[in-house]
Amino acid sequence: MTEVFNMTLKSDAVVYRKIVECLYQLAPHEGYTQSLLDGVRFMRSNRPLQNTSVLYEPSIVIICQGRKRGYLGDEVYIYDAQHYLVLSVPLPFTSETEASPEEPMLGIAIRLDAVVIAELVTMLEASGGPPLEAPRGMLSSPWKRRWPMQRYGCWVRLPPQRMRIYSPLYRPGDLLPGIDGRAGGSVRTALSHYGQFGKIAKALNRIHAHYADPLEVASLANDAGMSAPAFHVHFKAVTQTSPIQYIKSTRLHHARLIMIRDGVTAAAAASRVGYESPPSLAANLSASLAARQQRKCAL
Repeated sequence: MTEVFNMTLKSDAVVYRKIVECLYQLAPHEGYTQSLLDGVRFMRSNRPLQNTSVLYEPSIVIICQGRKRGYLGDEVYIYDAQHYLVLSVPLPFTSETEASPEEPMLGIAIRLDAVVIAELVTMLEASGGPPLEAPRGMLSSPWKRRWPMQRYGCWVRLPPQRMRIYSPLYRPGDLLPGIDGRAGGSVRTALSHYGQFGKIAKALNRIHAHYADPLEVASLANDAGMSAPAFHVHFKAVTQTSPIQYIKSTRLHHARLIMIRDGVTAAAAASRVGYESPPSLAANLSASLAARQQRKCAL
């Protein structure tokens, strides 16, 4: 039995090295690289990144080399080769990346659309996972089973010519094994839009689709069929922040992207992301930078 176990570990190690070697080619540049598979992107960073503001769409993130940390509220989420990250709703948060030119961070991000969510929920229910838990917008958890090397290797290691041939056969569930154990109940609850979570998820989708429009918490609560106090409580349970702060963080994120991408000033970006006055955006950008510096000093 020990000999078989050791052979399995050696086999996993070989496949793991080959996957990492392939990711060097599939993600040749820093940032995201779209794969030939719909909803699958490759990630790369050649340097450590401190206190970076990010906004992830609903997805499962698998880091094959390096390590990332996400900070949301008072929680810290680690995702690396031993831990996966799941976001069941779009969330803005702060991240850090451990990487170097010699050993860049390499990963895979799998978008969760309605079809993927339905498949994942069915898979979790069929596996006889743990009972439903309180839903969470984001969580990280260790793989319960051995890291599913062979299944990832099957797709990641395909040459581009064969990838184009086989891509119509790709099913998102092929890249989603091992999502069970301690996190399974929470993931299943969240992704199946169980209870009040579904109403908050719809409110979050509205915020991200219309962040540049006027967004009143009372209107969001009314659309969710909740009183304002109840909406606030359920919203914070999922996102770990208040509705007002969430809207502000989303607009700040898009403002930064516009300023970097289009080379415009804060004043020019303000109206494009829903700020009524440029000074408000400038003040919030300064406050966000100060908070990030404070976090950096505390680490």
